[in-house]
Amino acid sequence: MNLIKRNTVPFPSLIDELLKPDWLGGIQNFSTNVPAVNIKETDTSFGIELAAPGKKKEDFNIEIDHNVLTIFSENKSESEETEGKYTRREFSYSSFRRAFTLPESVNTENINATYENGVLHVALPKREEALPKPKRLIEIG
Repeated sequence: MNLIKRNTVPFPSLIDELLKPDWLGGIQNFSTNVPAVNIKETDTSFGIELAAPGKKKEDFNIEIDHNVLTIFSENKSESEETEGKYTRREFSYSSFRRAFTLPESVNTENINATYENGVLHVALPKREEALPKPKRLIEIG
């Protein structure tokens, strides 16, 4: 199974470090974070485990297009506090996108996903013809 990473910064800059939430009175870091992924294969399926704590299952979108499975999420929030003559507004935005090229052996009609304890589990069953065949004896005639 091939993995295509997106939204990564190959060389983070000093400016990125300065704009972390601890600096400049709480300015949010607007860079995107790509969640960690485990991929496993068994005789009958592939499995993807994507670590995304703090999200809800409604926060995820999963698509298949031209044998590429894409998992993405986007969250926006805004808050406003008014005290006397002062108003404080905060905006937050986070997103990620992970894409995986699926092998031909995956049965794309029976893919399913669950989200539990901060981990998105995607089950990719193999096609019947891709499953291992049991051993058989061949008689010598």
